[in-house]
Amino acid sequence: MTKDRKHLYADLLFVRRVYDAVMKPIGHLRLLSFLVLALLVFQGCNSLNPLCGSARPSPTIASLSPGTVTFTEVQQGFLLTVNGSHFVSSSVVVVNGTTLSTLATSSQQLQATITTAVISAPGTASVKVNTPSGNSGDLGCTSGGTSQALVLTIT
Repeated sequence: MTKDRKHLYADLLFVRRVYDAVMKPIGHLRLLSFLVLALLVFQGCNSLNPLCGSARPSPTIASLSPGTVTFTEVQQGFLLTVNGSHFVSSSVVVVNGTTLSTLATSSQQLQATITTAVISAPGTASVKVNTPSGNSGDLGCTSGGTSQALVLTIT
C-alpha cells in the first residue's frame, strides 16, 4: 500500500472504532427516540402507530339502492340499502341528520328502514354513514368518522 492509502485506511479504522465505541451502545436508544418522534409527529396516521391496530376505518358510500323512491313507498316504510366500504357493526345510516336503526349485513352493505318519521314529503334526502370512534382515539389514532353524503330522491 502507498503511504496515502495507509493513512486513509487508518482514518477509516479510527472512524469505525469511534462509531463502535459511541454509536452502537446508544443505537437502540436512537431507534426508540425515532419511533417516539414518529408517533408524535404522525399521530393521526394509523399505519405508523402500532397501537392503532383496532382503529375503526372511516366509512365510504358508493351507492344507494334504490336511489329513487316514491313518497308512497316512504309512507309504507321501505328498506334502503347503502353500498360502500369500511362498514362495521356499529356503523349507522343517517338520513337528513336523523340516525336510523341500522343492520350491517357486511363490511360493504348496510340496511335501514325509511319512513315518514324521517322523510315527510317528496324531494331529496341526504344519506350518510357514521361510524363512531372506538377507544383507540385516546392513543392518537384516527378512528371512525362520517362518509360523504349521497342524495336519495323522493318523487
